[in-house]
Amino acid sequence: MTKSISEILEQTEFSKEDIVQLLQSDDKEQQVIFAKANEIKKEYVGLKTYYRGLVEFSNYCTKNCYYCGIRAGNKEVVRYDLSDDQILEAVQYAHKNKYASVVFQSGERSDEAFILRIEELLRKVKETTNNEIGITLSLGEQSLETYQKWFNAGAHRYLLRIETTNKELYYKIHPHNKKHNFESRIQALYDLKRAGYQTGTGVMIALPFQTYEDLANDLLFFKNFDIDMVGMGPYIEHHDTPLYEFRDKLMPLKDRFYLSLRMISILRIMMKDINIAAATALQAIDPIGREKAIKAGANIIMPNITPSHNRVNYQLYENKPCIDEGADDCTNCLEARIAMTGDTVAYGEWGDSTHFKNRTKNI
Repeated sequence: MTKSISEILEQTEFSKEDIVQLLQSDDKEQQVIFAKANEIKKEYVGLKTYYRGLVEFSNYCTKNCYYCGIRAGNKEVVRYDLSDDQILEAVQYAHKNKYASVVFQSGERSDEAFILRIEELLRKVKETTNNEIGITLSLGEQSLETYQKWFNAGAHRYLLRIETTNKELYYKIHPHNKKHNFESRIQALYDLKRAGYQTGTGVMIALPFQTYEDLANDLLFFKNFDIDMVGMGPYIEHHDTPLYEFRDKLMPLKDRFYLSLRMISILRIMMKDINIAAATALQAIDPIGREKAIKAGANIIMPNITPSHNRVNYQLYENKPCIDEGADDCTNCLEARIAMTGDTVAYGEWGDSTHFKNRTKNI
């Protein structure tokens, strides 16, 4: 006998079949899921949204992922690399505006010059902000030694999206070679935990060839791995990528959007005290997409504080929003939008993962 959505939501544990049923909810049923997620968010992490000022400081990348607009094989993209001074200027903007945290993101590199540069940059950031800025890195797969160096230099959160936990699907969206190895990606998450980071990951939602079972397995992986934070959003195609040829297999954008919201809500219900980001890709589909994610259980937003003239060249997918807005425009706009969700912006707070604190308090 099939259970109702309300019956499933009363359970303390979900089977894969339960999650698949929740993911396939209709419009009316998903409102029940969103409401439940917001209720749990209020109880376990509070109705607060934490800012992470996003600095996309370089689009040079050594990887060739089939879905990504800044993949190494894309000869159409104009490459850029911000100077340390430009990065520090963006950090100062975040510090002055009480964001309390920044995210450094770039294409994936693991050469010695890059590793050393990041280590020195982290120390400069800590020094120039009196250690008042929290730092998240999203710089791809590195060795345990590199992760430890960066942690010791001042980074304390790391986001490494695995994109899918289905190995077969992984190799449909990545080349199958030494640079793109499924087991290495998973191992990197274990290395991040070992190095002491609040460890984050995420997946793309509504990829070609992806099933509801795949997404349910992704959510179960997050729970079983005991992840501290998650950033996930809808797959949006980019015309300069190999995966673009399968665009006719995709769900309509609106369906991808609401499936992403259901993923966020179900994860909030399953992992009550983690940090969940409202991905910018949601706003590429719906003008208030990130705010809808906040109402559905997310509690992190990443305002883009990259210099405006560089943003147009950091497009992992098409129709990326806010690429022509300055940091001030982004800040003022977001504050008003978040107030409409019932959340408050937690200015001046790092917003570390409550789950991480609970996970490590007895270590």
